[in-house]
Amino acid sequence: MRTLRRLFIVLFAGILFFACERIPPKGAGPASTQPERIKNVIVMIGDGMGPQQLGLLVAYAHHAPHSIYEPVGRKTALERVMESGTLGYARSEAADALVTDSGASSTQMASGEWAGAQMIGLDRNGNVVKTILEIAEEMGKSTGLVTDTGITHATPAGFAAHQTHRSKQDRIALDLLEAEVDVMLGGGLGWWIPQEANDPDSETHRELLRRTGGTIEIRSKRKDNRDLLAEARARGLALCFNRTQLVQSSGDSVLGLFAHDTLMHGIRETRTKEDPDRSIPTLKEMTEKALDILSRNPNGFFLMVEAGLIDWAGHDNDTGTLLHEMIKFDETVALVHEWAQGRQDTLVLVTADHETGGFGFSCSRFDRPAPRTLPGAAFQGETFQPRRNYGEQRILDAIYNQKLTFPEIMERFDALPEAEQTPKALAEIIEANTAFPITEAEAASVLGGETDDTGFYGTGVAFRNNLLARIVSKRQLTVWSSGSHTNTPVPLIAYGPSHVSSRYGKMMHTTEWGRKTIDILSHGE
Repeated sequence: MRTLRRLFIVLFAGILFFACERIPPKGAGPASTQPERIKNVIVMIGDGMGPQQLGLLVAYAHHAPHSIYEPVGRKTALERVMESGTLGYARSEAADALVTDSGASSTQMASGEWAGAQMIGLDRNGNVVKTILEIAEEMGKSTGLVTDTGITHATPAGFAAHQTHRSKQDRIALDLLEAEVDVMLGGGLGWWIPQEANDPDSETHRELLRRTGGTIEIRSKRKDNRDLLAEARARGLALCFNRTQLVQSSGDSVLGLFAHDTLMHGIRETRTKEDPDRSIPTLKEMTEKALDILSRNPNGFFLMVEAGLIDWAGHDNDTGTLLHEMIKFDETVALVHEWAQGRQDTLVLVTADHETGGFGFSCSRFDRPAPRTLPGAAFQGETFQPRRNYGEQRILDAIYNQKLTFPEIMERFDALPEAEQTPKALAEIIEANTAFPITEAEAASVLGGETDDTGFYGTGVAFRNNLLARIVSKRQLTVWSSGSHTNTPVPLIAYGPSHVSSRYGKMMHTTEWGRKTIDILSHGE
């Protein structure tokens, strides 16, 4: 059906072209100077990326002594897009609330309608709303969703599914199939395979092991035996489970599921991106493939790209991982910016659904630098020593050099025999994997069983990540106000023809810029 639909679109476009083309009469004036119509819209979402997260990336690029941005003039792709486009800000709060989650926020972006917290594709009253992806489908455009989290997670779901709660990922997977999204790339295999796959002796389990090459955990999260992979294949979607299969896929529709849940976190992606044996594609690689497929449609396309693990690093208050997640997103923005340069038919929006963590660098009285002499005449006979520690730039290199995420550090500790799970052991793991060692007494406080009575961080074992962050942050000169979302306005960067991109240069709510974008795509201007 998908192939027939694409063939009809191409034939119909050709008929319209030749039916409307006319040889201009002799003496006719010059061709129209009307701007080219917008036929492609690309929305890039840094989940949890507020101005603070952007500030971390820019500080590293400009000031880290060994910044990886040195070869490109220490300028990020996000900065280059701002310079060539329009910068505004977006408010993101959900309906009747001060803060949002990703479900409500993505729904508001996608539909231009207010949504309640944790709803997917519904308005504030619980009614189904039509999304920009669905409108693009009705216009004969191709559509795509790309994420480094699960493809059924809240942000991609808000563009193509309709459920009362974001947790209904088994039903969201069905909605994505029904929406006939042409390109879906991300994680979340567990929601697409039947429950019987959990039996290692079943033919289903063995077949999935063969098709995935054993690189993905085979464990169904469904409560039924529906094989959504078979249903996707029957609908004309090619199936990919690793980077090689993605590169080799040549059809116009593809479902790529490269992990049981989420894909590589930023630190791992940084360390393995040049590894020829890497099986999981990067966010940049998935986006490049999506652009290749979707741009074949002469009617244009809609594409949403999410860097979802920025948010996860924010929840953990993990500055080192956060930096690598921002670099991952920035590399993907660079790809899209390069692809869109010179095109007058494409609008690119780079934004976030909300900010997570309330991150920032801050001066303190901790470890105040020693006094030093300066050559200036005003300091003759006097030393320079500010009364606070304003942070040495080498801290940025130290943050970049983190080897494991905070959750991985705690997992490594938990994997020790119970008798070896001591504060000293935790301190040693931290010292081996970060440039910010902690004392045994501090490690004991992380393991001491403190509970989160504020509700800002979460509960249970995961709260240890935030307790660790409180201690490490002192040495990093970083601060975190929360382990959850805040209502900080987020960047909204528009890149494309100036008569279109200039409409975004102000403070807007997600519903406002969502409606504006739907209008631009619907009318082509």
